[in-house]
Amino acid sequence: MINKVILVGNVGADPEVRYVSEGLPVARIRLATTENYTDKKGDKISKTEWHNIVVWRGLAKVVESYVTKGTPLYIEGKLTYNSYEKDGITRYTTEIVATEIKLLGGRKGEAGGADK
Repeated sequence: MINKVILVGNVGADPEVRYVSEGLPVARIRLATTENYTDKKGDKISKTEWHNIVVWRGLAKVVESYVTKGTPLYIEGKLTYNSYEKDGITRYTTEIVATEIKLLGGRKGEAGGADK
């Protein structure tokens, strides 16, 4: 079986980085991907999807140091589903656990790069 997701998009807000048990870093990113197409009537349509990305360990440190709102990213990972109960209601989440991240658009401080 294969569970693999590949996304290229822009970070919608500064990542949330925290440290869990024993100082293990975890980062959460909201990534936007946009699809542009022309419908049957000839109208140009732009549709943006928002993805919840979770990044652990060393990659979370990279995110903490180099990723800010607007940073273009290439992400590979796996799709995960979780549930939790809040106020007596079971809620469900869909996340992508990143296994690889590539910063796109140049180095920090260069044109097109992620300035922090």
